[in-house]
Amino acid sequence: MSGQRASRHLRFAVLIVSFSALLSAFLISSPFEHVAAAADADPWSSGQALQPADLARELANGKQARPTVLYVGVRTLFNGGHIPGSSFHGTPSTEKGLQEMKAWADTLPRSTSLVIYCGCCPLDRCPNIRPAFSTLHEMGFANLRVLILPTSFAADWVEKGLPVEQAR
Repeated sequence: MSGQRASRHLRFAVLIVSFSALLSAFLISSPFEHVAAAADADPWSSGQALQPADLARELANGKQARPTVLYVGVRTLFNGGHIPGSSFHGTPSTEKGLQEMKAWADTLPRSTSLVIYCGCCPLDRCPNIRPAFSTLHEMGFANLRVLILPTSFAADWVEKGLPVEQAR
């Protein structure tokens, strides 16, 4: 299979998995109702919001230190495709996932340039990004940013042709 064809297959797989997660989020709306209201008062400032093209440039720039990128969605979506070099350490919408993320983050210097993202569903309904940001901010991370994926990882990253890798 050619590299271009494999890339199309990967993008299609990420799209299918993302669509399934999106559909599930809308069919099971009650756990997400509080999240939509929270979107009106996001815990991050505009200076902490990062656009996909800007992160892609940062990751491609070999002259500066790469930020640490943390995926805070569900493992299934991470395995299907994620930002190259990003890691997964729990899903913060659950207490267990939040504890896993905190344990991982505890090993990092608080000066770490840290970018978090999810993309499991529309940002205004995401059950993971706000608890992750608030917790990491409370832990003292001074260089914390959120990747803004308004629709989903598939629509706002993959379909834009930005780099993707699959879990090994």
